[in-house]
Parts: sequence; C-alpha cells; structure tokens
Amino acid sequence: MDRQLIEEKLESLRRCIRRVEQKRPEDVQSLRDDPDLQDILVLNLTRAVQLCVDIAAHLIAESDEPSPATMGAGFDLLRDLGVIAPSLAGTMKKAVGFRNVAVHNYEAIDWDIVFAISHRQVDDFRAFARTILRRIET
Repeated sequence: MDRQLIEEKLESLRRCIRRVEQKRPEDVQSLRDDPDLQDILVLNLTRAVQLCVDIAAHLIAESDEPSPATMGAGFDLLRDLGVIAPSLAGTMKKAVGFRNVAVHNYEAIDWDIVFAISHRQVDDFRAFARTILRRIET
C-alpha cells in the first residue's frame, strides 16, 4: 500500500470538506439563485466522492480480491473486507450516485439534494477518512 498517496488523498478530501462547509448557504434558495455557489459545492462534493473511490481502489488493490466492476461496488468490497461498516458502505454508494448525476448530468441536479448533502452528509466523508486513517496507521 502506498501510504503517502493515501494520506495525500485524505488531505485533499479534508480540503474539499472544508470548502463545502465554508461555502454552503444557510438556505436552499440561496443555492438555487447562485450559479457560482452551485459550482463550488458540486465540484467539491464530486471531488470528495472521487477521492473516496480512489482510496477504496488503492486498498482493494492490496487485497487478493478482483477490482470491482463499479465505483459503488468498491465500497461493498471494503465492507466485505471489514474495512468499513455496512452503513458507511451504503452511504458512500449513494454518494457515488450523486457524483454520477453531477458529472454526467444524467438528469438535472436537484439543489435541495445538494443543499442537504452539504449540511448533513459531509460527516460521512469524515467518517470514511477516519476509518481509512485508522486502517493505514495499524
């Protein structure tokens, strides 16, 4: 395992989380009305998801397991390997779904969801980071 690489990704994840917390508005209407704010939040949330996916891929690569077929399946595999809790795996899979919508524009972004993620789900990224940090420190 390339511990330094994972630590760098965790630091990038911390920066994304911090940026979301600094910029998230107090109400959803402010988000709907501000395209720059929309860009900042979506960019940092999608980066956060991608960093978690990348970290998962690095951890899986050190196991004997085959690479997962999808980004979400990577979190299932981390769950199966005992790296993350089942609830966190489920949350991270939902984050991948959000990322896919944001990056590929499969459908119009729902700003209520972005608002909720920026206020309620940011701690899920922290929980993932703490879990991974504990893992690489052992």
